[in-house]
Amino acid sequence: MRYYDLVELYENLEKTSKRLEKTYLISEFIKSKVLNLDEHKVNRIILLLLGKVAAAWERFNTGVSASILVGAISKSLGVSKDKIEGLWKEKGDLGLITEELIKKKKQSTLFQIELSIDKVFDNIRALALFEGKGSQERKIGIISELLTSANSLEGKYIVRTIMEELRIMVKESTIRDALLWAFFSDKIGLSYDPISKKIDVSNRTLFNEYQKRIQEAYDLTNDLTKVFIKLKSRSIDALESIELKPGQPVKVMLALKVDNLDEAFLRFNRAAFEFKYDGFRLQIHKKGKEVILFTRRLENVTKQFPDVVGTIKMLDGDFIIDSEAVGYDINTKQYRPFQEISQRIARKYDIKDVAEKYPVEVNVFDVIYHNGKSLIKEPFKSRRDILNGLVPNIPGKIKPSSLLITGNKDKAKAFFDESIKQGNEGLMIKALDAEYKPGARVGFMLKLKSVMETLDLVIVGAEWGEGKRANWLSSFSVAVIDEEGNFLDVGKVGTGIKEKTTDNLNFENLTNILKPLIFSKKGKSVFIKPMVVIEVNYEEIQKSPNYNSGYALRFPRVVKLRPDKSPGEATTLDYLEFLYREQIKRRK
Repeated sequence: MRYYDLVELYENLEKTSKRLEKTYLISEFIKSKVLNLDEHKVNRIILLLLGKVAAAWERFNTGVSASILVGAISKSLGVSKDKIEGLWKEKGDLGLITEELIKKKKQSTLFQIELSIDKVFDNIRALALFEGKGSQERKIGIISELLTSANSLEGKYIVRTIMEELRIMVKESTIRDALLWAFFSDKIGLSYDPISKKIDVSNRTLFNEYQKRIQEAYDLTNDLTKVFIKLKSRSIDALESIELKPGQPVKVMLALKVDNLDEAFLRFNRAAFEFKYDGFRLQIHKKGKEVILFTRRLENVTKQFPDVVGTIKMLDGDFIIDSEAVGYDINTKQYRPFQEISQRIARKYDIKDVAEKYPVEVNVFDVIYHNGKSLIKEPFKSRRDILNGLVPNIPGKIKPSSLLITGNKDKAKAFFDESIKQGNEGLMIKALDAEYKPGARVGFMLKLKSVMETLDLVIVGAEWGEGKRANWLSSFSVAVIDEEGNFLDVGKVGTGIKEKTTDNLNFENLTNILKPLIFSKKGKSVFIKPMVVIEVNYEEIQKSPNYNSGYALRFPRVVKLRPDKSPGEATTLDYLEFLYREQIKRRK
């Protein structure tokens, strides 16, 4: 397929902010261009619609900095780097600048050939292959090959895709519904008026049922292509053949927050209470001798944890277990805060030495697959019984999470106090008869923490410092996420970050993490791709017209980096509003 076919869709998607219209446009594109393509090509188109060339668990990184991209544009179009940098500061979108420069170059020496989706996809994928000496020149060459062949619109989206800043606002949920509309528009009674651009679904009940089933299938696979292939039969029941299996990451189940045990006992008369560890989520897959470790972001971190892999290989059978890896002090054996071990997640070099310096203990709290059988529909109590027979208690290596089953509030309170005493965050509280719901924040799993609820916010901007901090980013703009996937500002934060620390929460390290994510500049201010999550506490939430969320945080302070969390797991605007209302109630 021509890349320009996809580019035309990009253009139409960018022109509308309405999610339903985006869904309709993608569904029509699927029906006219994608239906008869093989699985390989479908997968590439879906990824490109999401602005990616790799699935989350591939840990893919092009390694293309802003300077490399500017160099490639300069080489391809014969425009000086200084001019490109100046235009970038003025317009704030390197994709638009590329589009304008190609238009001007079109009448002179620019040679164009028809680009295919495969060519664009393969070239961008190839950028990740080169590291070290000479890699910058090779990357510039790969990008230049595309830009010298691209027309102006293609150039715009090639640059944006490389920057992972496509700006068409398409999420997995949009493509999910587009698949539903493409394959079942007649059954759900979908109608579209091209003049008013109004979209209507007459059979809302069936729409909701199909949407739920498609989402459940996607949660099992994290692969919309597999869902697409099943739906080609035009039967929603075809999704039933999608199975849970080791090696294929599953979205983890998430908990709702409660402020005290009274709230928990209003929901459950009797429940399972587990220690809430201050570690990071590890989903562990084992099939035969093969072991794969995924974070809650579905990133493959198997290489970063050879110690965990060695431990898991000692266990019998095939399985998928859900766990929390907790760091501990080598000498005292006491648990250590998440921040001290979080650097292991992204480690590339000296992995063995770091593993010895920052050991982790795997506390297993759920099993969702065992020896050929999916357990997600089984009640928690049954899953826990299987877990207890599967996971040994080897202190410092692996053990079942500490658990108490009770209907007695005093016993639950004593268990909570013991969890805090051991350096944990609090308790997880689970309904005994509940299934495992991948990707969902459910009312039958709760969390109770000992401290004020913090917020998980995404860094979307920053400012260059002054004086001795001139080379560091500071004053970070942070945002929550709304139901459409938009990131909305709630203020700026810099407090809590040090100039020098023994962990990774310092200005220099944070600057190194964020610099490759800068996509626009204005004076000392930079705008950053929403990729990095930080945990923030605050004194109170205030209403504010100064930020597009409508709210601001008073005295925010950075607690820690959260490399284990994806931007999509950021605190939602709805939850921020809920916290604001609760705050008002407490005052009254």
